[in-house]
Amino acid sequence: MRNPLFPLGGTEMEVLREVWTLGQATARDVHDRVSQRRRVAYTTVMTVMKNLAEKGYLTFQARGTAYVYSAARSPEEVRASVLSGVLDKVFGGSSTSLVQALVQRESLSDDEKADIRRLIDGLGDDSDV
Repeated sequence: MRNPLFPLGGTEMEVLREVWTLGQATARDVHDRVSQRRRVAYTTVMTVMKNLAEKGYLTFQARGTAYVYSAARSPEEVRASVLSGVLDKVFGGSSTSLVQALVQRESLSDDEKADIRRLIDGLGDDSDV
């Protein structure tokens, strides 16, 4: 059963990340990379890529007997969509509550804390927009 908080499942996200990394990829390319981390059937990867194309996350072109897939949505766009759903459904639209939960729950290194401070401090700076 699909988790209603997330538009994509774990394997779908894993496959999509590989396509983002490669730029263009066949099912064989993605299968080879995923198989380095865990066992997965080639047909599973092929089906997931087809489903991602049907959902509008990937596009494809036929090249000989293979389909070559490319991302139709950027990582930033997908992350924003997923985060927006979590923000609305879990935190009632409160960005403050989301950040508070993240900061309180996670063990942040000093470098990560400094990065977050810089990001927040930069919100008022129009030069980054």
